[in-house]
Amino acid sequence: MIIKRFGFGLLTLFAISLLITVGIEFLAGDVCTEMLGQMAHPDTVAACRAELNLDRPVHIRYAEWFWNLLHGDMGISLANRREVSELISKRIGNTLFLAGMSALISVPLAIGLGVLAALYRNTAFDRVISITTLSAISVPEFFVAYILMAVLAVNFQIFPAISNVDSFMGFFERVKVSALPVLTLTLVVLAHMMRMTRASIVNLLASPYIEMAKLKGIRPARIIIWHALPNAWAPIIQVVILNLAWLVVGVVIVEVVFVYPGLGYLMVDSVLFRDMPMVRGTAMVFAATYVLLNLLADILSIFANPRLRHRG
Repeated sequence: MIIKRFGFGLLTLFAISLLITVGIEFLAGDVCTEMLGQMAHPDTVAACRAELNLDRPVHIRYAEWFWNLLHGDMGISLANRREVSELISKRIGNTLFLAGMSALISVPLAIGLGVLAALYRNTAFDRVISITTLSAISVPEFFVAYILMAVLAVNFQIFPAISNVDSFMGFFERVKVSALPVLTLTLVVLAHMMRMTRASIVNLLASPYIEMAKLKGIRPARIIIWHALPNAWAPIIQVVILNLAWLVVGVVIVEVVFVYPGLGYLMVDSVLFRDMPMVRGTAMVFAATYVLLNLLADILSIFANPRLRHRG
């Protein structure tokens, strides 16, 4: 089962690379037009395209890029003539820091709130948590980002609105500068994980062994923590890892809003400049991360669920 899903993941990455290539080709203009301007002489643009090998058919350029990718070469950026892997390596650390800090806050908080909501279900606490999480799920992340920016950066001036992160910053300074994007991502993924935790535990509370534990007079908190929660780990683990995958991939919008120098912001800039190798390189990193984390979620779900292990 694992090998089959890994194969599907590779096919997904291949399909994504094709979709990215086709999508960029449908955009108006290319990197030469962006660099030379709309008023550039056609001969100058043609010479630029010939120099960058953009005058060749798209399928030949794609096949050459894909062959080089299989050998570990992600190509040369058309905008600044530097290695794509070099530019990605300078930005990916910032993106992983952003996603990692969000995960450290959101995962334990979501599981804790989900357990409490299940423990005190149908109470005022449960209703408040449910309404809050539904509101967070319904609102797009860029709207949450702008609200936090208006309140915490403009009105109260607690955190900076622009996340100017560099490699010379200390840890706590980096945390302060990245606080608003981290808080935005935390609020968005917290709702999904908390609701899944609550739903999984509430469903298990109707099981016969839980009813037996209640008849024995075991306290509700002990029933949930020691009996319901261990059996709910399979769906909880899966939704946690899927949200971690979204954290890595979904940082694109948040990085653009806060001008955060991460991989997502680099990809958006590359799209604007029609820098095809850079767009493909960054998109493949995001896609590979998402596919691998999905595969990890499947594997952990199999090990956490004896029925899936037996079927596998």
